[in-house]
Amino acid sequence: MMSDKRTSLEHNGTTDPNTLHREITIATLSPEMFEQVYLAPKTATRGDLRQTFGNPTPIAVVGLCIGLTPLSIELMGWNGAGGQTATVGANWWFGGMLLTLSGIGEFILGNTFPSVVSLSYGCHFLTFASTYTPSFAAISSFNADGSQTPTRPFLASFGFYLLFMSLLSLIFLVCSLRTNAVFAVVFSSATIGFSCGAGAFCHLSYGNISMGQRLLVATGGCFFVSCIAGWYLLFAIMMTAVDMPFVVPVCDLSTLIKGMNERKKSLDATE
Repeated sequence: MMSDKRTSLEHNGTTDPNTLHREITIATLSPEMFEQVYLAPKTATRGDLRQTFGNPTPIAVVGLCIGLTPLSIELMGWNGAGGQTATVGANWWFGGMLLTLSGIGEFILGNTFPSVVSLSYGCHFLTFASTYTPSFAAISSFNADGSQTPTRPFLASFGFYLLFMSLLSLIFLVCSLRTNAVFAVVFSSATIGFSCGAGAFCHLSYGNISMGQRLLVATGGCFFVSCIAGWYLLFAIMMTAVDMPFVVPVCDLSTLIKGMNERKKSLDATE
């Protein structure tokens, strides 16, 4: 097999040992290892873009972890943290920019599911950051004095946005059942977190401050669980990326739920 790949590369005018090693490494990844590195089931793609470019997946995970972890702590009020605007810069650059760049990279590589996830959450971080950036006047436009105090119309409206982010996360959760358990934990916690956030804004819009605050704390707790799973996932991906002599388990689920193409192949083989 090694000689065949070397011959193929020589025909393509490539004899660099580093290129040869990269070609063999990507081509011989098992479906389980490929899924752990790219967070998507292995699919056939044209060209050799995966040998040409780096893996954008860990970039998205970094953006999620750095953008969301401080925010979740602010929502829970640990050590006096709060306000939701102290780390808005991290939401802009880590959450928004890194996830968006990763999503574009996944799109180029032909990884549909990670691309949709990264771009969707990247846009969410950009939406959240711009909403709480005073110069955008998303909050102050509801106040005659131009203050940043959230009004009832703003709270009620933004609550619906969080509700539909919960629905989007639920769809991602169902899709993640074809990837791994850690990814599923990220989406399940995010789904519950966005639901709690929607409930919190709804209660706050009606003046139920006590219940609204408790739901915000619950939102932070759910997001923090997503962050823990995200940090673990980042560690697992990076250990594989640098070819460590051990594999961090992420509980592969792709073998438990067979894909449509696999089922068709099995049926064709039995006929």
